[in-house]
Amino acid sequence: MIAETVCSAVSAAGLGIAAVTAYRRRFLAAVRIAAYALVPVALVMTGVVDWIADTAFSPTAWAGFALLGLAWLLFMVTRAVERRRGGTRKERGQARAAARRGAVAPGASAPSLGDGTAPRPAAARPAGKPKAGTGGDDFSDIEAILKKHGI
Repeated sequence: MIAETVCSAVSAAGLGIAAVTAYRRRFLAAVRIAAYALVPVALVMTGVVDWIADTAFSPTAWAGFALLGLAWLLFMVTRAVERRRGGTRKERGQARAAARRGAVAPGASAPSLGDGTAPRPAAARPAGKPKAGTGGDDFSDIEAILKKHGI
């Protein structure tokens, strides 16, 4: 009963604002305000307000919302655990079967610089001082880094 009265008062106030807006010759805005003002009365007449009031004050409805929240929480936890473990049960079974068969990684996954057992020999550097204007000192840091990595 109180909700219906409040909705009616809000609609009446909105229609009053729409009338003042129309008096100021802003008809498009007045019609838009009137449309918004009629929504609370329409909700009361369709019974939506009663349904919301019954739901808001019903312990059974709140228990249902709590169970929905619990179900959502359990679903999210199981998805997080599944992602942490590495996929679905079927995918884990396929990975175990591949490991039992002695699967070997393809050769394309090996480093392109060699098999990684021994570093490549460093390229020979020309002896002597660099020529003037070539900036030999500028690249000494880069050469040191390349030497360190065996390039």
